[in-house]
Amino acid sequence: MSHNLLRTWSLQRRMLLLLWLAVVSVPSASGAPALQGEVVGIADGDTLTLLVGDVQYRIRLAEIDAQEGGQPWGNRARQALADKVFRAQVRIDVVDLDRYGRTVGKVWLEDRDINREMVREGHAWVYRRYLTDPSLVEDETAARSAGSGLWAQSGAIPPWRWRRNGATPVASGDGAGDQSGSDCRIKGNISSSGAKIYHVPGQRYYDNTRIDTGKGERWFCSEAQARLSGWRRAEV
Repeated sequence: MSHNLLRTWSLQRRMLLLLWLAVVSVPSASGAPALQGEVVGIADGDTLTLLVGDVQYRIRLAEIDAQEGGQPWGNRARQALADKVFRAQVRIDVVDLDRYGRTVGKVWLEDRDINREMVREGHAWVYRRYLTDPSLVEDETAARSAGSGLWAQSGAIPPWRWRRNGATPVASGDGAGDQSGSDCRIKGNISSSGAKIYHVPGQRYYDNTRIDTGKGERWFCSEAQARLSGWRRAEV
């Protein structure tokens, strides 16, 4: 996608966000737009579902990034977030709307900053690409030094790198094991024309497909992960 198209998309996305917030939001303590409702679903350590009235919103926690479900500590991060907010009434201070249509924001449970707690307890990384509050880095550093959460394991892989490069073997702290093993068998292949196509076990060309991570090809643990990463399923 060209720079101009990216800029156009960004402007359109922000205009949509502003119009949407004008309709559904309530003011936060700081005057910023916010959503208030009940947490009715936890997808992973940085994504939840919020019920506002009879409408559900997919919420992506701002400035943090938790291990994916197929990664070591991914399931524990998800459980940690669930333990904090599942079925609780929370406020979301809205920051943005991402390209997947999710609301990006900071989660507050009364006076508790849940995004910060996830970092401070070692359940999430600071997502430096989207960081606006540098003090979060201090919390991550303290968690690393204390060996809290995911930092108790050696060789932890940042989730953004794991998503980019596919399943990568790392030392496991929760029994997840080798990511290229039986749980991550979907092959994300890039054709000579540049098309990103994934093959699942049992498909015609699965056994003959070889993955070269140096070319950007990768393994996936689920078809949903493959589709979100821009791959499409092979037709045969």
